[in-house]
Amino acid sequence: MRQTLLTAVAASALAAMVPFLAPGAARAHFLLEYTTDTMIDRPGDVPVKLIFWHPMTVGHVMDLAMPEEFYMIHNGEKTDLKGSLEPVDFTGGENTGAAFRGVVPVKRSGDYVLVTVPVPYYEESEDIYIQQLTKAFLNRNELPTDWMEPVGLPTEIVPLNKPYNVLAGSTFTGRVLADGAPVAGAEIEIEYMAAEPDMESASASAPVVAPPPGGAVVAVSDANGYFTFGIPKAGYWGFAALGTGPATEHDGKELSQDAVIWIRAWDLE
Repeated sequence: MRQTLLTAVAASALAAMVPFLAPGAARAHFLLEYTTDTMIDRPGDVPVKLIFWHPMTVGHVMDLAMPEEFYMIHNGEKTDLKGSLEPVDFTGGENTGAAFRGVVPVKRSGDYVLVTVPVPYYEESEDIYIQQLTKAFLNRNELPTDWMEPVGLPTEIVPLNKPYNVLAGSTFTGRVLADGAPVAGAEIEIEYMAAEPDMESASASAPVVAPPPGGAVVAVSDANGYFTFGIPKAGYWGFAALGTGPATEHDGKELSQDAVIWIRAWDLE
């Protein structure tokens, strides 16, 4: 009975969450918490870069201010990492913008959930502020500990698949929350990191794919906040639930408080 119910729920979610291409409907802004690897073999400080960018089109780099918060969660414990951040410049395909470099101290086995709460960014072309509350995931020694737990952000995407070793050709399912409650009808923009940042330089690597036809790839969450997307290619994938946060205004202007999550997909060899 339990298996039948789960199968019915999963089928309903998959049917409702078929992604579609929305021409120009979404902004394509993504805050990156980029590390070269997601699965860490040995203890040490893992370099990370925070970049506000258009990673699918390798386009414009937005200037990123010092975040309000940057921290990690490991075995349920929160560790402030903001003190490790140093300003750097990052050059994308069109321009150079302000970014940050930091480190994540990975010691014990388990998950390391990276969380960034940025200062709202003013997007002049839309006359709105954007604040992308962002999560990414590292793991050491293949011991899962924290990846499936909400971290308590005003809005966030909680993964239902282990986010650092999704298989290309499989699916990824997430649940959009705001103040801990599911968000129905959320617009989730989906982007592939076409050009990964070079950790040794201040620029992007060469893109490995071209942007898809038809504009931004978008899914919509179902009545219980779930969405599912088929992962066609190995690499980093970002999901941004647009405007799902409770805060809607900043400095007298509209605020889009977005939930962002990054996952890593791998080819099965």
